[in-house]
Parts: sequence; structure tokens; C-alpha cells
Amino acid sequence: MGFLDNSGDIILDAVLTDTGRFRLARGDGSFRIAKFAFGDDEINYELYDKNNANGSAFYDLEIMQTPVLEAFTNNTATMNSKLLSISRDNLLYLPVLKLNGSGNSSHQESALGGFIVAVDSKSEEATADGGYGIEPGVVRGETLNGAFIRVDQGLDTTEVSSQFTLAAELTETQYIIEMDNRLGYIVSPSLGTNTQVSRADVSFIDDDNIASYFLSLNNSNFVVSNTQRNTAQYSPEQVIAGPRGTTITFSLGASIDLNTSDFLFDQLGSTQAAGTTGNPTGQIVKFIDTIIRVTGATTGYRIDIPVRFAKVPV
Repeated sequence: MGFLDNSGDIILDAVLTDTGRFRLARGDGSFRIAKFAFGDDEINYELYDKNNANGSAFYDLEIMQTPVLEAFTNNTATMNSKLLSISRDNLLYLPVLKLNGSGNSSHQESALGGFIVAVDSKSEEATADGGYGIEPGVVRGETLNGAFIRVDQGLDTTEVSSQFTLAAELTETQYIIEMDNRLGYIVSPSLGTNTQVSRADVSFIDDDNIASYFLSLNNSNFVVSNTQRNTAQYSPEQVIAGPRGTTITFSLGASIDLNTSDFLFDQLGSTQAAGTTGNPTGQIVKFIDTIIRVTGATTGYRIDIPVRFAKVPV
């Protein structure tokens, strides 16, 4: 890996993704270039100097001379800031994704921040509160109930009333969830005693064992339109201040490796004394910290949600 020569000529440096290289290597005709993306990870737009004494041709000179890395295929380290093309030229605000941890305790974060997945029945019992319920932010990774994760999308500004409908070209209708396939999987949230929990289909698993799930608005188990138009002041469930698009809700199940074995905890994780309500003080807990990444397929906006897979050793 090195830097591109940006001294004069415009250079287009393109590479295949891990999935593209996999399909090319299969040689069965499944390889076809259907999409491409641009990114500007290296660019600092604050270098734009509209007061440059040499004139407008020099306003963006420092930006144009910024060293740019050669394209490389590691999806965990590149294309963190994808570029977006929108035909409208009168937009003052762009939509965001925002973790919704307010109002309903079912999707509140844990006291440690993020979410905790109890990977087996013993760990689920250890995270129960004094009333034998579930601690906020704790997902039951074996019985597949308890807390779930909710992400809202829309314009998070009070300058545009939430009574307005978000434009179709800014509304996310499909989301991509990425997570370590060794640790768990995505399921629909358990919203009541009669709710049927369904496991999401994995779209593909890359060479780093990162599973990608594509969940669309047509799949009502995960993605729904946010039709609530009241302001956040009068709707405690809402975290988007302006026009709202869609919400995605999901929960997590623990992999069979975490449920039945300590191997991955010993290889990838750590141990510490737990201090949650209903758990004996000083009890040792093994855990693995990871990230669940949620990306909007329309705008490319994404957020990383911290998740801890926890296990009380036998």
C-alpha cells in the first residue's frame, strides 16, 4: 500500500471488493460489476481557504494536493466515508442514523453503555434484576428475548418540523448490518409473549468472518416506516427531532461456540468481576467486546454500536 501520485494527472485507482474477488475466482459466470463507490477518507475539507490572496483557483489547492492512499480491499479499513450523489441542490440538512435508547426500557442501553448479550441460561440468570426481570440493555442470547436494538433515521434538526414527511430520496429503505459471525447472529426483536422471533438470513460472510445482513422495508420484522409526527418533546420514544424516515429494530443471538464453550472467550476476550443487580459481587464474568455496524444503503450513513458478549463460567 502506498500513496497515489497527485502531482498532475488525474488517476483512477479501482479494486474489487472481497466479494468481487471471490466471485471472479469461482469462474462460474457469477462475477459481474454492478456497483461502485467512492470515498474521501483522507480529505479534510476545512483546508478550503476562500480568503487565499492568490485568487479562487487556489482556494482548494491544499485539498487537491492531499496525499491519497492507493485503493486496497480490506473492507474493515477503507471507504469509511462514502460519497453520495443527490440531484437536489437545495438541501440544508442530510439524514442521520441515531441509536434510540430513550423512553422504552426494552431498547435502553446498559449501565456500561452499549448492549450486553448473555450467551447462555446461567448468564441470563446472573443478569436478572431483583424482580427476576431483565436488566436494561441486556439481551438474552439463548432464549432470544430481553432487550433489543433500535436505530432511527431522519433529519435530526428542529429547523425543519417533524410534521413534514422525509423526501423519498433521503429515506432509508434498506439497511446493512455487519457483525462478527463467530460471536452471534441477527434475530427479530421479541416484542411480546406472542411474538414469533425469526432469524435473519446472512447475505454473505467475508474473509474476515464478518457477516453482512441486508434488511429491507419489505421485511416488516426488522424495518418499518416511522409514522410518528409529534415532536420529540411530546413523544419520548423519538430521538429524531425533525422529519423521520424509517426505523430498524433487531436483537442478537449468541453463537453455539459462545454458548457451549469458553474457547473464544479465552482467545479473544477478557475477564472481570461483575457488579450488576442480581449478580453476586465479585463473580467473575468472561466477555468479548465487539461492534455491530448499521449502515443505510441509500445515504451510506452508518453507526457503530458497542456490544459485549458475556458469560458466567461454570
